[in-house]
Amino acid sequence: MNTIKSKDNPTVKYVSKLIKSAKARRENREFVAEGLRLCYDAFLSDAHISTVLYTASALKKDEKKVSELIGYAERAYEVSDSIFASFSDTKSPQGILCIIKTLDKPTLFDKIKCNGKFLALDNIQDPSNLGTVLRTAEALGLDGVVLSADCCDIHSPKVVRGSMGAVFRLPFILVDTIAGFLSKHSEFNSYAAVVDDTARQITEIEFKTPCIAVIGNEANGLKQATIDACDMSVTIPMKGRAESLNAAIAAGIIIWEMSL
Repeated sequence: MNTIKSKDNPTVKYVSKLIKSAKARRENREFVAEGLRLCYDAFLSDAHISTVLYTASALKKDEKKVSELIGYAERAYEVSDSIFASFSDTKSPQGILCIIKTLDKPTLFDKIKCNGKFLALDNIQDPSNLGTVLRTAEALGLDGVVLSADCCDIHSPKVVRGSMGAVFRLPFILVDTIAGFLSKHSEFNSYAAVVDDTARQITEIEFKTPCIAVIGNEANGLKQATIDACDMSVTIPMKGRAESLNAAIAAGIIIWEMSL
């Protein structure tokens, strides 16, 4: 059994860096999943787990699953509860964390299923929103998600947790701009989600494949260049005095309509 006994251990420092820094995640092509459910989801999804850190109490609580993770990972280290708490990103640490190699997602859209229904996210900044969108997209059967380069990091701990494991399973690609992506893929029926009474109501649209709906930034909505690149603007009809919907809620409604 390998044991880490100091907070100054290089592996502990490395975990802390991966949790806090998007730059470190990009440069090292690794990210963190914390908690037994997420870690076990990564295992079941055949993610490349390089390292497992666990506490004796976590092993005792669910010996079967934690032992499977220890056996599956390239390396595994037991740490004390206090050391684990020093780098944990959760309020109530479960004592189990995995370092996972960045998922081998295709960089070209042509390499994933191109005749389905997709969502594009343009400059989404809230990790909780992004995680929820990924979770919803997987649950309702979308074929994949396209993210602009200026979206928040899809491998951040909050996104990974919020996605409830969808980040391990849902196909996604990163592109420079959504407008540029759409200009190269004119075969898709593309829909810009906007807050505009003159746009077509989302309930009137029949989403014929291949199609892609685009959701914009939480505060500013879609860039004008993105709207111009889409075939049509669509809107969610609203009552009351609300001016707009939360990005994740809007995405959920649109994904549901796409799935019908």
